[in-house]
Parts: sequence; C-alpha cells; structure tokens
Amino acid sequence: MPELQPNTPSPPYDLIILGASGFTGKYVVKEALKFLNTPSSPLKSLALAGRSPTKLTQTLKWAAHPNPPPPIPIITADTTDPPSLHRLCTQTKLILNCVGPFRLYGEPVVAACAETGCDYLDICGEPEFMERMEAKYHDRAVEVGSLVISACGFDSVPAEFGLMFNSRQGNFGTFESAVLGVANADKLQELRRSRPRKPRPAIPGPPPPKGPTIEQQKDIGLWAVKLPSADAIVVRRTLGVLTENPRGLPGRNESAEHIEKREAFWSTVKPVHFGVKIGSKSLLGILRIMTVGIFIGLLGRFSFGRWLLLKFPSFFSVGWFRKKGPSEDEVRNASFKMWFVGKGFSDSSLVSQGNRKPDMEIITRVMGPEIGYLTTPIILLQCALILLHQRNNLPKGGIFPPGIVFGPTDLQERLQQNGISFDVISKKAISG
Repeated sequence: MPELQPNTPSPPYDLIILGASGFTGKYVVKEALKFLNTPSSPLKSLALAGRSPTKLTQTLKWAAHPNPPPPIPIITADTTDPPSLHRLCTQTKLILNCVGPFRLYGEPVVAACAETGCDYLDICGEPEFMERMEAKYHDRAVEVGSLVISACGFDSVPAEFGLMFNSRQGNFGTFESAVLGVANADKLQELRRSRPRKPRPAIPGPPPPKGPTIEQQKDIGLWAVKLPSADAIVVRRTLGVLTENPRGLPGRNESAEHIEKREAFWSTVKPVHFGVKIGSKSLLGILRIMTVGIFIGLLGRFSFGRWLLLKFPSFFSVGWFRKKGPSEDEVRNASFKMWFVGKGFSDSSLVSQGNRKPDMEIITRVMGPEIGYLTTPIILLQCALILLHQRNNLPKGGIFPPGIVFGPTDLQERLQQNGISFDVISKKAISG
C-alpha cells in the first residue's frame, strides 16, 4: 500500500483510544478530555473504542464527571477481530492502545496500523513484544508512513528523558505484564539471536563495576537493589538507533528550524552504560521487593505458576497489586521519584588516559504523581499532542522507542507543565 498522499481526505478523528474502559484506559480518557477542543490544542475530534459500548459509555460518564459527558462517538472493536481494527485505523490519524497485556492483545493493532498508515502509541512495558513488533512490522510501517511508538508511559519515558536530562547536565508496569514478561524471557533471547546484530554505541572510559546486588545510596538516602527492567532495554534501543543515526531521525517534511534543533539536541546526549535499581528507605522494603521478584521469577516460568500469580496477585505481590485496582484516593495520594546517579568525565581529554575512572558525579531526579493512572496518561497524551501538532517534524514511519522520536521535541517541557518535574540535585567531583 502506498503512503497516504497529502491530498487524501483526512480521517474523521484525530485520535481513537482503544481499550478505553480498562483500568488505565479510563484515566487516559479523563486526561484526553482536558485537551479536547481547547485553545491551541491540536485535538479537535476523539472517539472511544472497545468490546463493550456499555462500558465505554460508563467510562465517558466517569471521566467527564462532574460535567455531563461530551458527545464522543463510541466504536465497537475487538483485538480478536482484525477487520474491526482495520476499519478503526481508517477512521483516525492516531490510535492510543491501552489493551494489555500486549503480548496477548497488541500485535493485531500494530499490524492494522502498519497496513493502513495510521500512527500508533501504546503504554507497553514488555520488551519481547516491542522487539518482536519492530522485527516484524518496521519495514512495512516505514513503507506506508505509520509511526509506531511503544512504551509511551511510566516508566520508560521518565527513564529515557531522565537519562537524557542527566546526560545533558554534563509499576513495574502492570503485574500481569511482569508475569508474562518473565514467561517470555526465553523468546526474547531467541528473537535477538535470530536478528542481525545492531551496532552498539561506543562509550568512552572503562565500564562501571558490577557492584553489590543491594547497596545503600547515601547521597539520596535510599537502599537499592538491581532490577531487570524494560527501561534499560528501551534506553539501549534508543542509543542503538542513535549510533546508526548520530543526528537523530529526520522528519517526514521537517522544517529547517527543527532540523537545527534536532541536530543540536542529539549533539549534547552522550552514550552511557545504563542500569536500573529500585529503591526503598529501609532494608526491610528492599527485602519485600526481592520477595516479589522471586515469586514472579520462579512462578512466571510455567503455566500453573502464572495462574497462581494472576489468580492471587495481592498475596504474591505482598499487597502491591490486586485485581480491583487502587481507589481514587489511593491514586490521588501516590507519587514517584526516579533518581539518576551519573558518573563521567569533567573533560573529554581524561577519557584517553587509559582506564582512568570517572571524576564527576551528577545526581538528577524526576518526580511526578501516581505512576499507572496519572503519570502514564499524562505522558501518553502529551506524546499524542506532539504527534498531532508536529507530525511533519517526526519520522515518516517505522517502529521506534519514544526517546529517539520525542527527544528533540518539547516533550520534557510539556511534562513539566503537567506535574512531572526534572531537577538537578547535585554536581560534584569524585576521586578517581
């Protein structure tokens, strides 16, 4: 199918939220309504899609409260019905996919977008799904002009943009996705072995020492434990694309101003070794985190174990996850902090001096509201608004992580305007 030409009639909707009645989906609808038909917003038309029109109607009523629900179309679509997804894609510029776990339900939506030229954003945190979609549909998406970006939520976008913010200074996702991610770890390795090896960024200086599994980060007052994380994989994918495209990805019909901005932005982002740890103020909290990790790691590898994890989430997550989701008060009162402890060289000439250790440490922090139901919808909607408003400055098509696409845009500023802060905590010299 050829790329849609500029004189092709515009689809009736700017975006459609698929899976709008789910736990996260209903908060995405609530966030979207804030920007619908407001001054300077590119979001002028919106529809909701899912399996149950009744539930979608209830979601719209809940999201609009205390105001009456606006006249937003409700569309019936099912991830098990490809023709319904194809029809959906022809009616909109952009689909926001909130139907997870993505390993089970995501591929038909990506396939439909890659066939029709519709753009796609999701809130996935499942590495195997993201890499499999790239391997299977990237070339087709480039051909038809479909821009497909996964992981547009917590915690991948705060991780990527927090890393870039630190570099430029000198939910576990869902429980079910975590469970299925462990189950698919072998498939991820198999997929990677089957694909051509991509170039890796050249990182100056010696690699960081492995260090202990549990450590006390005295500068920020936390105990921390290493965490196998989708964030690290998403960051590595962005750095891998950047290695092949050192000036970033050119836009579909990019303005000269944006080309200059894009190239200047990426010239300030340095390649790094990146790892993820989860922190707690107490050692007891770290032990609780490790207990949950052991449950998921052991039981997630076989079908009966996965059944136990998903049947009794509250027990096996030590109360962190439950089937009903949090109350509105719990959502309102929760928050997150991500700390970035960056170590590097104060002068590029020091790098060439053998195995010299870094002599500078920069600590930065990203903070925001509750991760799954507030921060994730904020990020997803801001990514959508940028895509709608600045589409010609973004890549023509293809399957990418969010950092390489949205890095040079004003996404960080937009997140700061919507309650997610980026702060420099300290810069100091350290002994080599």
